[in-house]
Amino acid sequence: MTDQLQLNPNSVAGLTESSAPSDDDEPSLSSHTLAALKEFLAEQQRQSDAEEGSEVSLVSENWNLSQFWYTPETAKTVSEEVLTLCGGVHARVACIACPTLYVYLKQMNPDATVQLLEYDKRFQQYGSDYTFYDYNLPDEIPSELKHSCKIVVADPPYLSKECLEKVAETIRLLIQPGESFVLLLTGEVQKERAAEILGLYPCGFRPQHSSKLGNEFRLFSNYDPETRLGGWEK
Repeated sequence: MTDQLQLNPNSVAGLTESSAPSDDDEPSLSSHTLAALKEFLAEQQRQSDAEEGSEVSLVSENWNLSQFWYTPETAKTVSEEVLTLCGGVHARVACIACPTLYVYLKQMNPDATVQLLEYDKRFQQYGSDYTFYDYNLPDEIPSELKHSCKIVVADPPYLSKECLEKVAETIRLLIQPGESFVLLLTGEVQKERAAEILGLYPCGFRPQHSSKLGNEFRLFSNYDPETRLGGWEK
């Protein structure tokens, strides 16, 4: 095949070895090539169907950017908690460096108002829901986002005090006056810092990642979830 060869997926899908052109007609495809071509087109169709069935999708992890996506169970559990906190109203949610959560929130409630703050510009595919974010510049966020979020969920990319302190600055800029909720997903080693810097305490629920990590992860919150998330361990 060459770049100039144009194929009709519908006609190719219906080809069999017996229906391929004979030697007297145009050059025919071998049975091996024909099978590979049909499988290629079938895979293209499966990908197209998957894209049509979901408005948002997740790109592959980039470990150089310290990206490790949550397991479906973790993403679903945290998303359910966030939607519960929204209380059925169009409360704005900010997701700092946790694109898995953004994807699940939009899939579970397409009308949810969710802003993803992320360093990885591949997420520009989310349009106006995406804001470029560098934790080294914690106060460089759009003015319209400042003090506008009822719920902020953050997953700092690194397990250092400096990173947590800078992300905390951003969280304080994002949360709205009055009632607001903060959820932090980070390593167990950040337990004392989470309490000291943001007044957050661990919940019983243990987040998991699709790629097994050596560090124990915890979910921290600034409120008592009571019977949800395994309760608050204060």
